[in-house]
Amino acid sequence: MLEHGGRLRQAAQRYGIPLADWLDLSTGIAPWTLPLPPVPLSAWSRLPEPDDGLPEAARQYYGTDRLLAVAGSQAAIQALPRLRGPSRVGLFAPAYAEHVHAWSREGHSLVTLSSAPSGEMLDSLDVLVVINPNNPTGERRPPAVLLDWHARLAERDGWMVVDEAFIDSTPEDSLAPFAGRPGLVVLRSFGKFFGLAGARLGFVLAPSALLEALEERLGPWTLSGPTRVVATALLADRAGQTVQRAKLQTASQRLVKLLRDNRLPAAGGCALFQWLASPDALALHGFLAQRGILVRHFETPPSLRLGLPADEAGWARLAQALGEWNDRS
Repeated sequence: MLEHGGRLRQAAQRYGIPLADWLDLSTGIAPWTLPLPPVPLSAWSRLPEPDDGLPEAARQYYGTDRLLAVAGSQAAIQALPRLRGPSRVGLFAPAYAEHVHAWSREGHSLVTLSSAPSGEMLDSLDVLVVINPNNPTGERRPPAVLLDWHARLAERDGWMVVDEAFIDSTPEDSLAPFAGRPGLVVLRSFGKFFGLAGARLGFVLAPSALLEALEERLGPWTLSGPTRVVATALLADRAGQTVQRAKLQTASQRLVKLLRDNRLPAAGGCALFQWLASPDALALHGFLAQRGILVRHFETPPSLRLGLPADEAGWARLAQALGEWNDRS
C-alpha cells in the first residue's frame, strides 16, 4: 500500500497530539461540501438499483452518456491495467503514484516522462497516462494538446488515460465532452470537489465497449445506496456548484498569497491545493506537524502539498506557523 495524505491518526500517534487538535491540510479535498439531502431509510435497507436517477444526474453534470460510476476513481486506476495485454505505458513524474503502482503491478513496461512527449515518443507508447491538473504540481495541459496526443495514440489502437480528479473547478479544461472517442479514458472524482471523499465515488468516461469490460470486472453494487442518494442531489445542484467553485478559487488565491508573504512561493497548484517545492520541505513538514498542522510531503522532488483551511481559525493557525518558520529561517 502506498502512502497518501489524510493519515491523521498516524500523525496524532507519532507526534503525541490529540486527533481533535490537528489542522489537516494533507489532502486535496474541498474543506466544505454542498448542502446534503436527507437519506431515506430505504437507501440503507435495500440493494441499490441502477435506474435511481444517479446515471442521469451524472450525464447532465459531465455532458456525456458514456460513463460508469465506480467506487472512487481509485477503483478504475487499479482495474484499467487489467483490461490490456502487455503494453508500453508512459507516465509523467512527479505525479499521483497509484497510476505507476497499478500499471507496474500488472506487468506492463513503464516509461517515465518529465516533459511533453515528442511525436517519436508517442509512437513508441501503447498507453499514455496524464493527470490534469497534475497531482501534486498542479500543472495543466490544454485540451487541444491532449487531444492531439490522443489522436496519435488512437491511430495505433492506443489508449490515453486522463485523470481529471482536480478539474471540477475549471470544467472548461475537461475532456469529458470528447468521451466515447476510441482509446480515450477520462477519470473523474466526486469526493474532491464536493468535499465528500468518504462517499467513495468516481466516474469513468470512455467508449461503451471499454465501460462494459470494466463493469464486468468490477461486478455489481459497487456503490452504496446512501452514496447514490447524496451524489444524485449534488450533481444536480448547479447553484451550489457555482458557489463551491467561487469559494475554492478565492481560498486557493489566499493560500498563494499567504505562502508568498512568508517567502514560500508556490511552484504550482490548483483550486484545491498549492505545491511548494523546496530543499527544506521535510524540515518544514516536521515543523508544522509539531504544531499540529499536517501537510503532504513528497521526497522526489523535495516538496509539500498544502490543502485549504476550512475556517478562519484554520487560516490564522497556518499563518502563525508559517510566520514562525519564516522568522526562524
